[in-house]
Amino acid sequence: MIADGRGIDWLVVLGSTGEAATITDVERHALVRQAVELARRDDRRIPVVVGVGHNDTERTCELAGQAAAGGADALLVVTPFYNKPQVSGLVAHYRAVADAAPGLPIIAYNVPGRTGCNITPEALRAIWEIDQVVAIKESSGDLRQVARMCQEAPQGRAVLAGDDDLALAGIAVGAQGLVSVCANVVPTETRRLVHAAMAGDLPLARESAALLAPTMAAMFAETNPVPVKAALACLGLATAQVRLPLSPAEPDTWSQVQTALADLQTSRRSGSASIGRLPERVAVPHDTSALAS
Repeated sequence: MIADGRGIDWLVVLGSTGEAATITDVERHALVRQAVELARRDDRRIPVVVGVGHNDTERTCELAGQAAAGGADALLVVTPFYNKPQVSGLVAHYRAVADAAPGLPIIAYNVPGRTGCNITPEALRAIWEIDQVVAIKESSGDLRQVARMCQEAPQGRAVLAGDDDLALAGIAVGAQGLVSVCANVVPTETRRLVHAAMAGDLPLARESAALLAPTMAAMFAETNPVPVKAALACLGLATAQVRLPLSPAEPDTWSQVQTALADLQTSRRSGSASIGRLPERVAVPHDTSALAS
């Protein structure tokens, strides 16, 4: 659904949902190459954003150079995790990445719930001074912080909502797009929500948000991307396999995911939903690891 370009405006690979932290270098090269090839097939051009974040600046720069050489259109650079750098260290980190991939746009990624490091609006003002940093994926879950970042963003810089459940609210306070988890499963419906919100079509945006709310909740029933992998397995698009230290979805998560997808399919059966063919009911074995192989 995603690779054929029917439901997305751009493609992010090797982010949190892509389990980038447990991907080998060989796999990284293959994923970037395949993503770029798919995005440029049949004369289309879907921008490809490659995640290169690491808590070691030197390693991040190395990954940035590799992504640039592989054809990335932009870089997604999460704040260094565990280290808890000061603002001066954050700015130096992003400046080093910019130097490692000259001219390539950078999207800073703020997700303090995973990294232990929050890009505050004050810190972001300093990061904006780096010309190549053109946007921030803001996943703090703090709508007041999102609003302030949007209000203070320089001309030509964008704040992107990074939480699906805050997409409508985030765009309402000035965010200029969404980097989505749910779009991996229901890209067309997610795109409809974002485009309606961006166009100021509040009735359609609210309708879309309400329609997607159960799916959004299901995708975070456990740590992302565990439920996403379960959903893709339900749709016959992938296995539910995840790498340690993550483990396969629990039976309750499978049930919530199946119910959300079935309800979405039912509610849009006479409309334009595009979630693939969902089986009448996907049996969940007592040993869910059987679905993760």
